[in-house]
Amino acid sequence: MPHNEYVEIRNGGYYVAGSRIGLDIIYHEFQDGISPEEMLHSYPSMGSLAKVYGAIAFMLDHPDAVQEYLRDQDRLFEEIKAKYPLSAVEQERFERISRELAAKRR
Repeated sequence: MPHNEYVEIRNGGYYVAGSRIGLDIIYHEFQDGISPEEMLHSYPSMGSLAKVYGAIAFMLDHPDAVQEYLRDQDRLFEEIKAKYPLSAVEQERFERISRELAAKRR
C-alpha cells in the first residue's frame, strides 16, 4: 500500500504520521460517522486536524489497498485470539467495555 505525508508505515502497520494512532482506528471512526474534529479530540496525539483529514483523504484515494490492509489486520487479530484465548471473565470485561465505547459514540 502506498503512503503519504499524513500516513506512514511502521512495523508493518499504517499510522497517522508521527503518532501511535493506527489507520484502522481512523477508518472505523470515519465509518461510524465520527467527525474529524471529534477524532482529534479523542486522539490529540495525532497533532493536527490536517493530519486527520489527510489520513481520511488517503483512505478515500486508496480504498482497495485500505480494505486489503484491514483484512490483514483482522486476520492477525483472529490468529492472536486463537493463540491466546480470553478467560470468561476477560471476555465479559472486553464485551462490556466495547458496549460502553459504542454507546459513547452515539
